[in-house]
Amino acid sequence: MSDLSFRTEMEFAYGEPRGLGPGLIRLTANNPSVFTFKGTNTYIVGDTSLAIIDPGPDDAAHRDAVLKAVGGRPVSHILITHTHRDHIDGLDAMVNATGAVVCGYGRDVSATDERLLSPSGRAFIDTDFEPEHPLRDGDEIAGEGWTLRAIHTPGHAPDHLCFHWAQRKIVFSGDHVMGWNTTVVAPPEGHMGDYLASLMKLTEIEADVFHAGHGGQIRDPIRVTKAYLVHRRMREQAIADAIRNGHDTINAVVALIYAQIDPALHRAAAMSVEAHVAHMIEKGMARVDGVLTHDTQISMTR
Repeated sequence: MSDLSFRTEMEFAYGEPRGLGPGLIRLTANNPSVFTFKGTNTYIVGDTSLAIIDPGPDDAAHRDAVLKAVGGRPVSHILITHTHRDHIDGLDAMVNATGAVVCGYGRDVSATDERLLSPSGRAFIDTDFEPEHPLRDGDEIAGEGWTLRAIHTPGHAPDHLCFHWAQRKIVFSGDHVMGWNTTVVAPPEGHMGDYLASLMKLTEIEADVFHAGHGGQIRDPIRVTKAYLVHRRMREQAIADAIRNGHDTINAVVALIYAQIDPALHRAAAMSVEAHVAHMIEKGMARVDGVLTHDTQISMTR
């Protein structure tokens, strides 16, 4: 269970709809990177009255492909998993094209931290997002032939929602669980304690498949989610051991544990270690004098 087996194969072509079963289509935006994999996934749910999940980046070719797949059918709702820009920047144009009601959690948390940058160093959050139809945990959105229940899953982002299509045993897992890689948990948006609690919540959902915000579908999703929990616990233990052995700053831990990864991912790795250390401080396992930075000396208390 502790071994993560990433699934990096994915059947797709930019601009082409991929049928994933009755009433379900995926289109992948052409915004690949080390953080978005092949690109951001947009899902179309329904046969007659439709919902769109995550319009993706502000990209005319992707929007046109989505609208072509819609084929003139009414789109009643646009659902937002979270307000990271690769998922939401195409929202305004999609609303203008469809007239759909926008549904999402909304930004009810502080977004004043000056470090509201992505692990790649770019601004990545739409802090002004205000959904027309705010959703909270357990709320449902329905159309002809489908009902989606919102599951509040903070951790990757405080406003993150997954959507459960119970009749089909499907979860649209956004960026919270992905099959191609681990999820970035980057403070201040990311919070490790919330992320772990949200993973536990997802293990209690009846689902046969997860459809993620990036990458292909995840079969046996509960086993995969539990494996991610074990992975995070093992990573916390490795960080704690590194600190006890004298690698007592975040930068020192990254240099030790992540020595073999692509340098483009070092910023993301440092943010992940920061999230783990902050979680250990919250639990009383570690302490720092003053503010936690990537150069602050950390000591273990137990």
